[in-house]
Amino acid sequence: MTQTGAEIDFGTLHELTGYWLRSAQINTYRNVRRFFFDEFEMTPGLFGVLEIVDRNPGLTQTAVANAMGNDRSAMVAIIDRLEKRGLIERRPSPVDRRSKALYMTAQGKKFQAGVRERALQHNREFFAVLSAGEHRQLVDMLKRLATSTSDGQPQTEWC
Repeated sequence: MTQTGAEIDFGTLHELTGYWLRSAQINTYRNVRRFFFDEFEMTPGLFGVLEIVDRNPGLTQTAVANAMGNDRSAMVAIIDRLEKRGLIERRPSPVDRRSKALYMTAQGKKFQAGVRERALQHNREFFAVLSAGEHRQLVDMLKRLATSTSDGQPQTEWC
């Protein structure tokens, strides 16, 4: 006989903040998928890379990886995927001939504008259970937690 979550004793898990942060993240991701993954074939990580490249044209893959807290080697596959879809392009870097700079294509800019609107819509709808003040407070607290690790480095690997 399979037990439901209501019948399972979670012990101290329900007392741990990290457990609730992870549960909220899983629930958010499930909802994000419904809002734009199925329509745009986009993950939060890919969206993040596109957003950074769109807002900061000319960054190198390494700079984008560093900004997102991702491994540099993982960024190659991510950029390859986005480039194959015609959303970004690599060009010679104007400051370092050994590197390639990343730029959005016209198609990528149009695509990202649509995904961005969906992401903002999801954000408004998903967090409607909070008042505007609660939402601002939550975001402020999450920002502080995201930047206050034991080694001082933000832990934002999400691609």
